[in-house]
Amino acid sequence: MAAPVDSPHTGTRTRPGPALFVTMYHSVGDPTDDPYRITVTPERLDRQLGWFRRRGLRGVSMAELLAARARGEGRDLVGLTFDDGYADFVSEALPVLRRHDCGATLFVLPGRLGGDNAWDPLGPRKRLLTADGVRQAAAEGIEIGSHGLTHVDLTKADDVTLKSETEGSRTVLAELTGAAPAGFCYPYGTLDQRAVDAVREAGYAYACAIDPGPLGGPHALPRVHIGQNDTAARLFLKYRLHRLRRRPVQEPR
Repeated sequence: MAAPVDSPHTGTRTRPGPALFVTMYHSVGDPTDDPYRITVTPERLDRQLGWFRRRGLRGVSMAELLAARARGEGRDLVGLTFDDGYADFVSEALPVLRRHDCGATLFVLPGRLGGDNAWDPLGPRKRLLTADGVRQAAAEGIEIGSHGLTHVDLTKADDVTLKSETEGSRTVLAELTGAAPAGFCYPYGTLDQRAVDAVREAGYAYACAIDPGPLGGPHALPRVHIGQNDTAARLFLKYRLHRLRRRPVQEPR
């Protein structure tokens, strides 16, 4: 049995519940030309969120999920995260989230606002949110987190770049939205101890990865990729297998 941990919000001792289930989405739109399998249609997203709701689960932001778990609650919550900050988040994803009364965390690239996914050598160019788009998402109650400044593999970054991508992006987002982001998301899902330390030292309360292995913890939370092919049966398997494979981690302090 997992040992009790101190709650960062109450100072009381709580026992962690089941492992966090955090989904990883990217773009919501037309998946026809999609070599990286990062796009789901609004209709597929609608069915996936409906699947969760029919099972008594509700999608929320990482901030809400972690706060609930720190209180010893939130077993009926799943984290919804969207990487890269595509422009279609506001036009396509937000209406679906609202229909299901869901929250989400949007990890954006403040160094590429209004640009496109130039880091992807294959596939179509997808537009990214402008500064106004990011502020609109925040005004709609979406948690805004950093995905780095320009989508750089942090494990290959020099010291100056690493600081710019972590601390620098947090500063820019604080100026953009009026609040310093609590969360970070590792570009490409790649990380090492140096990257994790840089994210922590930059002041982030938590960070999302994909499969962090032995580095797993509050600043390297695992997530499950959700794509266009994830029907009800596949969602069921991913949800069950994740809960069996992952051990609970202590919530961020």
